[in-house]
Amino acid sequence: MRTSGDLTRFNTLGLNATANHLVTVSTLVELDKALHEAVVSEPIEVLGGGSNVVLQPVIEGTLLHVAIKGRELRADDGRVAVVCVGAGETWHDFVVWCHHRGLNGLANLALIPGSVGAAPIQNIGAYGVEVAQWIRAVHVTNRYSGERLQLSRDACEFGYRDSIFKHEAGAHWIVTAVEFALDRQAVVQASYPSLRARLSDAPLSHDAVLAAVMAIRRERLPDPVVTPNVGSFFKNPLMSQDDADVLARHQPGLPIFPASEGLVKVSAGWLIDRLDWRGVERNGVKVSDDHALVLIGCGATSATPWLALADDIAKSVESAFGVALELEPRVMGCTAESAKS
Repeated sequence: MRTSGDLTRFNTLGLNATANHLVTVSTLVELDKALHEAVVSEPIEVLGGGSNVVLQPVIEGTLLHVAIKGRELRADDGRVAVVCVGAGETWHDFVVWCHHRGLNGLANLALIPGSVGAAPIQNIGAYGVEVAQWIRAVHVTNRYSGERLQLSRDACEFGYRDSIFKHEAGAHWIVTAVEFALDRQAVVQASYPSLRARLSDAPLSHDAVLAAVMAIRRERLPDPVVTPNVGSFFKNPLMSQDDADVLARHQPGLPIFPASEGLVKVSAGWLIDRLDWRGVERNGVKVSDDHALVLIGCGATSATPWLALADDIAKSVESAFGVALELEPRVMGCTAESAKS
C-alpha cells in the first residue's frame, strides 16, 4: 500500500516524521511492485520495526516498510534445524517460538526490540552472544535491479554491531528473510558477568538463561512501548588490548570484554557514568536513571534534542578519556529545511 504521512507509529522514539512515499510490503510480489514503481531519481529507504533508528522530520523518496511474515522449517537432522523467517517477524516472538521447540542458541538475545530483518544488519548481540553465529544465510533483494540472492554468513561480513548491509558494498540489499541453523544441543552461554551473577549457583540451562535475560532487561531497560527509547544509544568502543590496558590503568575498574579480530570492547556505559550523565535531562530527552547507555524520551518529538544530547555526551567522553563513541541507532532522513533545498 503506497501512502504518505506521519511515521510516528513506525519508530520507538515516537518522533514526528513524514515519508514522501511510504509503501508497506508483505510479500515478495509487493516488494517487486514497489521497487518497479519507485521514482528512479529518488532514494529508496527501508524501515523494519523502527526500534533502532532516529528519524529526521522528512524521509525523501520511497520508504519501504518491510512486513514480510512467515516461519518455515527448511531442514532438520534431529539436532540442527534450519528455520527460514520473514524479515517482518518480531524478533522476540521468534526467539520464544524457537525456545519452546528446543531450538537453542538465541536465549541470550531475548527481548531485543525490532524485527528479524534488522537482526543481521545490526548483528544484534547481548550477554555474550551475537546473532551472526546462528545465521546460515540472509535472503536479499537488490533495491535497484530487483535481483534476489541468498548471502552466506561469510558474505555478510559480520562484525561488532556491523555487517555488509551498513556499508556501501551491501547498502543496495533489502533483507527479506533470514535462515538460522539452531542447535538442540547448543552449549548454554552464561559467562557474561551480569548474567552469571543473576544465575548465581543455579543449574545452567537454556530455560534459566532465557528467564534471567528477560528479567535483567526488564529491570534495566525501559519498554519502548511505554517509554520512548532505542535501547543502547552508543556502541561499546573497540580498541586494541594495549590501548584498553593503558585506559584501564588510568581508569581502574573499567570493564573490558573480548571482541573479534584481536580487539576488545570497553564499556561505554561505564565511561558515561564516570562523567555523571545518568539522570541528566535536556529538552525532553533524558539519560536513563537505570542505564547510562540508554536515552529516554520525556516529551521530545523531533530528532534534534536526541542528537544534541548524544553529541554532548560523546564530546565529553572523548575529551575526558580520548575515546570516540559511535551511535548505535541509524539516523535516517533530513530536516525540513534540507528537504526544501
